[in-house]
Amino acid sequence: MNAQNIPVGAPCWIDLMTSNMARSQEFYTALFGWNYEAGDEEKYGGYVMAFKDGKSVAGLMQSQPDSGYPDVWSTYLRVDDIAASIEAAKNAGGIVYLEPMDVPEQGKMAMLGDPSGASIGLWEFGGHTGFQAHEQNGAAAWHELHSKDYPAAVGFYRDVFGLEASVMADTPEFRYTNLRQDSRELAGILDAKPWLPDDAPSNWQVYFQTDDVDAAIAKALALGATIINEPEDSPYGRVAGLTDCTGAMFKLVQPPA
Repeated sequence: MNAQNIPVGAPCWIDLMTSNMARSQEFYTALFGWNYEAGDEEKYGGYVMAFKDGKSVAGLMQSQPDSGYPDVWSTYLRVDDIAASIEAAKNAGGIVYLEPMDVPEQGKMAMLGDPSGASIGLWEFGGHTGFQAHEQNGAAAWHELHSKDYPAAVGFYRDVFGLEASVMADTPEFRYTNLRQDSRELAGILDAKPWLPDDAPSNWQVYFQTDDVDAAIAKALALGATIINEPEDSPYGRVAGLTDCTGAMFKLVQPPA
């Protein structure tokens, strides 16, 4: 997906809230070949854009030392009218964490909690129109909600963002719905209640594409990462889950040959 074909309701951007900006930059440069450009400090509060081969892939933001929040990757969905989307989200059981705010010359953002407790961002395009690189090595390739209230989450994203909910699997062991538009898969929702710990909230996960998951894991471990889910083969490729050098969770995916 690029800026020209990111539909409304689809993931359009990701960013990392990090407790150690320099260390995070070094980690993702070594792992994915990213380079960076810091925005105007006064306008954008130190927000840093990450690029892969000259194309924007993500943002990074330094957290406040006393915030109490863990380092985390956030996913943003594209909306056409952020105020209307926030109202729709409230009416569907969402909780607003950050009311819509203007980002000078770039667009409008908001953060909310869905009915299953997962945090999700909203982005209304301005000068910044989302990923320039997606579904390629070193960039995000898939976005997945691990939900402790699967039925509520599926209904929320379907109704608030006008997406089609297509059931991929529905057994006691594995429930999964793809969010689609015009038969195009945009994101997934997994029933994670059976295995998410009681103290772990529902959460969105970002999958980064690589041409060799095992080699990427070895490199990530040498850079201070930790394996959360050992690599395994799936119909969608070889996948693994890690935390990065400061503790933010992410996934790796190697597409099928």
